[in-house]
Amino acid sequence: MKKHTVKIDPDALNDIQEITNWYNDQQKGLGGRFQKTAIQQINSLKKDPHIYAIRYNEIRCMSIKKFPYMAHFFINDENNTVEVLAVISTDRNPKIWEQKTSRQ
Repeated sequence: MKKHTVKIDPDALNDIQEITNWYNDQQKGLGGRFQKTAIQQINSLKKDPHIYAIRYNEIRCMSIKKFPYMAHFFINDENNTVEVLAVISTDRNPKIWEQKTSRQ
């Protein structure tokens, strides 16, 4: 099976940075741990992103271990890419983000 290329959308990178900053404000070093965990998990999508179920509009979600966040991503099988579109708190309704970035 061919590996996928993982792309992180600028909006998702911004989400990760904002969450990192928030965690750093709460406890020194916590933001760095979140960022490292999130990036490692997102990079693991290269192997087999199809193990995650479609949640809505062809978007799949992966929990970030030990943190209450999910990476929302789309798989493009035509060019073997995984595009991470957002990293959102599991406390927030994903419909907020879905309306903002509905894929046509």
